[in-house]
Amino acid sequence: MSLEDDLGDWRRSHYSSELQGMDGREVTLMGYVSSIRDHGNILFVMLADKDGEVQLVFKRSEGSEPSAEPGAGSSSPSPSHLFSRARMLREHSSIAVKGIARSMKNAPRGVEVIPREMRILSLASSAPPFSVYSRSLPLDPRLDIRAVDLRRHYLRAVFRVRHNLLKAIRAYLDERGFLEVSTPKMISTASEGGAALFPIFYFDREAFLAQSPQLYKEQLTLAFEKVYEIAPIFRAEPSRTNRHLAEAISVDVEQAFVDYEDVMRTLEGMIAHVIGYVKERCREEFSMLGVDPAIPELPLPRYRYSQLIDMLKGEGLRIEWGDDFGTEHLKALGSALKGYYFIVDWPASMRPFYTKVKDGEGRDALSESFDLMYGDLEVSSGSTRINRKDELMARLKRQGLKPESFAYHLTVFDYGMPPHAGFGLGLERFLMTITGVENIRDATFYPRDIDRLVP
Repeated sequence: MSLEDDLGDWRRSHYSSELQGMDGREVTLMGYVSSIRDHGNILFVMLADKDGEVQLVFKRSEGSEPSAEPGAGSSSPSPSHLFSRARMLREHSSIAVKGIARSMKNAPRGVEVIPREMRILSLASSAPPFSVYSRSLPLDPRLDIRAVDLRRHYLRAVFRVRHNLLKAIRAYLDERGFLEVSTPKMISTASEGGAALFPIFYFDREAFLAQSPQLYKEQLTLAFEKVYEIAPIFRAEPSRTNRHLAEAISVDVEQAFVDYEDVMRTLEGMIAHVIGYVKERCREEFSMLGVDPAIPELPLPRYRYSQLIDMLKGEGLRIEWGDDFGTEHLKALGSALKGYYFIVDWPASMRPFYTKVKDGEGRDALSESFDLMYGDLEVSSGSTRINRKDELMARLKRQGLKPESFAYHLTVFDYGMPPHAGFGLGLERFLMTITGVENIRDATFYPRDIDRLVP
């Protein structure tokens, strides 16, 4: 005889968040068992759904008379049978219950439910090596069963914040006239140069997974002026740090007839708007996470690259103009500069080929570019782009790239490419700054890195 039932004609009447004011009324709830406390003649079962938890109280003395055999989707078991079936439950089992809601001050949301009928829809056969109430746990055992790991209350809070963060980003850009676009993720050549590419077979030739929608979003400003995309990017960087992924989500923004100063204002305005939005709508989640993100004051501080080089030298660190910031340099910057800030006017030699030169020549040339930082974490990067074909071709050659490999892009510049600027924001890194998540793998549903391709 099966211990499990079919769903049949049962359907949920309420989620756990909808039970207030339902005292004395019958409800039908569905979810999974997050915890069980057995006190002999009384059994407390926490039922979790997408909105939270509700306490179910099974007692030997409460229930109705039987009307069907157990395990056959019976709708009216005896008190002893209902209680006995409840004691068969294991954590993570999926169940449905019909019962009476009643007010209970110490229960979650001030309501508990006394089941009258129950269907065991899927009885868990294994127990994960962690509790849904755990916070800090070893990473690999969790990632091996990531879908179960995502039942943990801590991660559910992180991803509810992420959901609202995305809503706020889209609303902010939509209200300012930006058009959401989609660009190819299989490309013929590097978007930004360099070797950090994933090659793939594309019919009878080699192609690559897109590092960035950079060249496509630039081209789209020709027709739409203000565009944005929220989509995956792929970087074949052999990094094992807590802030690098091989597949990440990027928020890419591009606008015509502006420069890098304009898009920095767009970016910092979006950051402040998003944090204000999620603070208001995710109070329970931030309480669970134990953080209270601060809305930054605008404008955000701006530090020139050369200014920070001098600061680091003054602290005794070895670095020269034209060097990138290493781990020790970033830690020093993070200790001295709190919260969000911009690093602007990077050496042109350090930036991608499409970045506009600001002044100077050769190795000393500066570019109209910026990084948005949060302490020692780079969150975003952007620049004014080159909009003249001859200048762009010269930059390609200077960086050792072949103009003919970018012919499809260069052709567009024969048709009056407007001045334009933009940025890319790493969604997972931005989420880390808001939620306090320390490892970027917990800011994405199924992380991909140098060591992990499953699940």
